[in-house]
Amino acid sequence: MSERIHATYWLETGDDPRRAAEVIAGEQSSGTFVALATETPELKARSGARVERLEVLGEAQAPSLAGGMASPRYTRCTLELSWPVENMGPSLPNLMSTIAGNLFELRQVSGLRLTGLQLPPSFARAYPGPAFGIEGTRRLSGVGRGPLIGTIIKPSVGLSPEETAQQVRELVAGGIDFIKDDELQADGPHCPFDERVRAVMRVVNEHADRTGKKVMVAFNLTGDLDQMRRRHDLVLAEGGTCVMAVLNSVGLVGLHELRRHAQLPIHAHRAGWGYLSRCAELGWDYAPWQMIWRLAGADHLHVNGLHNKFSEPDDSVIAAARAVLAPVMPQAPMAAMPVFSSGQTGLQAAETYRAIGCADLIHAAGGGIFGHPGGVAAGVEAMREAWVAAIEGVPLARHAERHASLAAALEFWK
Repeated sequence: MSERIHATYWLETGDDPRRAAEVIAGEQSSGTFVALATETPELKARSGARVERLEVLGEAQAPSLAGGMASPRYTRCTLELSWPVENMGPSLPNLMSTIAGNLFELRQVSGLRLTGLQLPPSFARAYPGPAFGIEGTRRLSGVGRGPLIGTIIKPSVGLSPEETAQQVRELVAGGIDFIKDDELQADGPHCPFDERVRAVMRVVNEHADRTGKKVMVAFNLTGDLDQMRRRHDLVLAEGGTCVMAVLNSVGLVGLHELRRHAQLPIHAHRAGWGYLSRCAELGWDYAPWQMIWRLAGADHLHVNGLHNKFSEPDDSVIAAARAVLAPVMPQAPMAAMPVFSSGQTGLQAAETYRAIGCADLIHAAGGGIFGHPGGVAAGVEAMREAWVAAIEGVPLARHAERHASLAAALEFWK
């Protein structure tokens, strides 16, 4: 029996729901806007998308999106479609065109959101997924248990290579586990990539020689394919243990080719996620989106953070983290490491731990560390002790009675 791809959508339509579902299925497979003699019943049975499930959820009086067909009412449904893998082969770029292509702009559609995805084993055979994941990240960072306490170089842009290295010097001396470039910092003339890597890695390597702890730094190598390969090789040659790519900027082919070349974990940033997700009636849920990027090779994936500075609610953040930790499919069990960031402090540690049930994550705090009145080292210690309290189930205020850095942090984390 042929392997099939299954995708689930939230659909709103002013048309008859069954007719709208068939239009979508036809548009995304063998059909077009008029019947063609060449779309024989045999061809349609072999290559056409199938409507596997259509469940009416309710109705609305007005369309969620403009530009569709006028109707006195709009029906909201759960729609599941399936396609034979033979239509495209196990190809992630062509999968994207199939499950998230022209269907969003069909006039029968007044709302559409991709909510679920099931891929057959041929995708696991074609795409190896993350090379390092949780286990490899822990091995390279030397953090065997608990979260990786991390931070982001700030200001995001404007620092020279030497100023960046000085900030890294303070962080590694303070006991940080993980540091990343901001996604806006790439290879500008004020802070060239090569100079930044060499300056930062001198600090990281000297610290590792003294203490035995090599801090993981994710250098943003986002660029064209040749640039990313060359930048990766420089980080590797300088003793680095991580590189970073912005997913929506480099695309699926870019990430997959980087994965094929890389000998280091790939820290995957989701900058631009809001334009894919913020409208509840259009775009993607995070679970199917991250599946595709994990298969392409992402070792770490950003999921925002609890009580963040953005618009994403906490239940969405937790659902994203759980998705990243879950197997893509039974044949591709390796989990990536979720990255919590955006307005984070130790106040979110216990709630985060309770919600996902583990500490296999990177918890990145900028101001939550740098703003500590006792300095960077005290900020790192406070974050770490907040996680000790979370894992041991001790109330934060009680744990702070025995840890001065945490007690001081509670005064400014409010």
